[in-house]
Amino acid sequence: MKFIDLFCGIGGFHLALHSLGGHCVLSCDKDNHARKTYIENYKKIMPGILTDFPSDITKIDETKIPDFDVLCAGFPCQPFSQAGQKKGFSDAGRGNLFFDIMRIVDAKNPSVLFLENVRHLVNHDGGKTFARIKKEIEDRGYSFNFKIIKASEFGLPQHRARVYMVCFKKSNVKEYAGFSFPNSLPLQTTMSDVLGGETPRKIGFTLRCGGRSSPIKDRRNWDGYVVDGVERRLTPKEGLQMMGFPKSFKFPVSDSESMKQLGNSVAVPVVKHIAQKIVLTLTK
Repeated sequence: MKFIDLFCGIGGFHLALHSLGGHCVLSCDKDNHARKTYIENYKKIMPGILTDFPSDITKIDETKIPDFDVLCAGFPCQPFSQAGQKKGFSDAGRGNLFFDIMRIVDAKNPSVLFLENVRHLVNHDGGKTFARIKKEIEDRGYSFNFKIIKASEFGLPQHRARVYMVCFKKSNVKEYAGFSFPNSLPLQTTMSDVLGGETPRKIGFTLRCGGRSSPIKDRRNWDGYVVDGVERRLTPKEGLQMMGFPKSFKFPVSDSESMKQLGNSVAVPVVKHIAQKIVLTLTK
């Protein structure tokens, strides 16, 4: 199974699909710090690809992308998020990048689109934005399956509700009979386990990009906890555990950048379990 990793960040999609035998043929991200982390962790398994690591999706020549089966993209969420200004497609810098995904789809005709975004995308602009996304995908001959899933529903101690979209090119998939998302799993780790001490929160706050070190009782706080009666802040090591990354994952950047990158990433176990269902559908 070959895939491309658009808006790849630190490679949550990559990690999940690679663990299932997937092979990445293209990665792309504009954030230089995230690119540095991505290269540090994946250079041994894809050295040839990372020597030509595009940063701007708008400048990718779609005709030169190697053939692939699955297009993965956690496309920019800020235009649709509660924390952002929710400009949607009118956000010229980020909101229109969805159509660059469609440009690549038109050229390469992949069997599967595997997309992720904030849950607010579903209701943005009274549901019109999501309806447009659905129509653009269905008009190209794809099914459109979506579900809002919390990271805590797949064993991680973090709410992190995100909408996942899985779309199959029906003409590419023999005997396509539909797709179902995986069933949820029990919580395997609590915040007390992550923090190494007792804390009243069993499931932690959703990791975010901004607002780090806000007062612990402030509504914007997401990285402050009371552990064994003492206030303290999350570390990148603990953030990795909350996102389902392995302990061996490396951050060649500052702690501040590391936490930002985690806030931008995907929950790896959620992506992996959905990807397992994708593989089953493709191989029926």
